[in-house]
Amino acid sequence: MRPSREQLLTVTADDRDAVVVLTVDGAVDRAVDALTVPRLRDALRSAFDRLDGRVLVVDLTAVRFLGSPGLRALAEGATEAARHRGVEPLRVVVDHNRPVIGPLEIVGLDGVLAPYHDVGAALGDDAPTS
Repeated sequence: MRPSREQLLTVTADDRDAVVVLTVDGAVDRAVDALTVPRLRDALRSAFDRLDGRVLVVDLTAVRFLGSPGLRALAEGATEAARHRGVEPLRVVVDHNRPVIGPLEIVGLDGVLAPYHDVGAALGDDAPTS
C-alpha cells in the first residue's frame, strides 16, 4: 500500500511579522515530484495570498529529490515573488543538499532565486549564497 500524500510531502507555514517560512518535508520520500508538487504549489499560492509585503522563504533542506515539476513550481514562485515584491527574489534554503542545489544550478534557477544555506541567513539581510 502506498503512503498518503501527507506522508510523502508536507509543507508547513510559519507566519511571522516580516516573513512567511514554508518548510518542505515528508516522512517517507522527501521528494518534490509529479505526485507531491501540488502540495508545494498550493502552499506557495496560499503564502502569496497572505504575504502583505512580507518576504517568503521556502526551506528545502529536508528535500532529498527535486524533480522537474518541483523546479517548475519554484520558477513560477520566483515569478510570483517578483510580482509581489518587485526586485526581491524568492528566498530558498538549500543548505549543502546536492539533490536540491544540483538541479537548481543545472536549470539556472540559482540565478533567479535567492539561495541560502540556512533559515537564519534567509531571515536576515545577509547576501544569498551561490
